[in-house]
Amino acid sequence: EVRLVESGGGLVQAGGSLRLSCAASGFTFDDYAIGWFRQAPGKEREGVSCISSSEGITYYADSVKGRFTISSDNAKNTIYLQMNSLKPEDTAVYYCAADPNRYCPYDYDYWGQGTQVTVSS
Repeated sequence: EVRLVESGGGLVQAGGSLRLSCAASGFTFDDYAIGWFRQAPGKEREGVSCISSSEGITYYADSVKGRFTISSDNAKNTIYLQMNSLKPEDTAVYYCAADPNRYCPYDYDYWGQGTQVTVSS
């Protein structure tokens, strides 16, 4: 069974940092693309970042380029999203997702439960 568990969310002031973690199990880590998404109240879900370790691919939405960094620890089957210089508009529930399409697709088969990130001004 594929399982994704996010952690690391919380409340932070604007300009601060948080590191989100996504612990993955039930599949071969290297065979999947892992993405981070977010959804703010009243807004559509937005793709934030993606990593495909086997293909050497990383992707960032323009809104987070230069501020967020995605990384993976294959030994721990864990993906991280380091978020720096946070802004109030980064406030959302953040989800990690996995898909066997290793080229960072638009749609993902497996999703975590989400973790709340709130950035105060």
